[in-house]
Amino acid sequence: MATGLLLLHAFPLDHDMWAPQVSALERWLPIVAPDFPGFGKAAASTFLPTIDGAADAAADALTRAGLDDAVVCGLSMGGYVALAFWRRHRERVAGMVLANTRGDADAEPARERRRALARRLRQEGNVLVNEPPPLLSDRAPAEVAMLVKRIIANQSAQAIAAASEAMAERPDSTPNLRELSVKALVVSAEHDTLIPPDITKAMAAQIPGNRFALIAGAGHLSNLEQPDAFNELLREHLRRCGVIEGDRPR
Repeated sequence: MATGLLLLHAFPLDHDMWAPQVSALERWLPIVAPDFPGFGKAAASTFLPTIDGAADAAADALTRAGLDDAVVCGLSMGGYVALAFWRRHRERVAGMVLANTRGDADAEPARERRRALARRLRQEGNVLVNEPPPLLSDRAPAEVAMLVKRIIANQSAQAIAAASEAMAERPDSTPNLRELSVKALVVSAEHDTLIPPDITKAMAAQIPGNRFALIAGAGHLSNLEQPDAFNELLREHLRRCGVIEGDRPR
């Protein structure tokens, strides 16, 4: 059985956000970092229909890569997709990493904000290039901020709008947290203002046998602001899941 690492990206980015993790871990095991429909290199003629649809697209990416299962790692929107992946393809989950994310559905005011953003994106174009959500802390290096801005600029307004609507309509995954029967790592960050640590920690408390880790000195995109700390947590969890062994790459 071929097992790898499945990396699910955040909103409104694409697979490029995982560059530090791919670089650090690609010698250890196969890595699949797909773009959700409409993002990055994914077909521009298709857009993210639902969070469940994104999970199915990720499962298809695993199949194309010749992998039977994977440790599934999702950050923010990618975490929503990771939980949907568990609901729909749990036989392909060898472990779980939920980073800077939450398990509950949006309350109605948050849903309406996402819908309003989608309407604005369709009317005005990719407004998030100059008005990005607070993805980084005030301490983020300039080069990281520039990378995030470049990735956002590469996305179509239509794709971002569809994803915003898909997140607004996502189901509550809280009941699924107690069903997680694989080893789970839950990650938050000290300066995450989009999904603060207390929310992510409360989610972690509902997952049997989880490990919770707080990354210091990072905002929402903890994997980019503190890549060394994130990579070490990820590498340790892959060992815990039995996917890699020892201290050296294969």
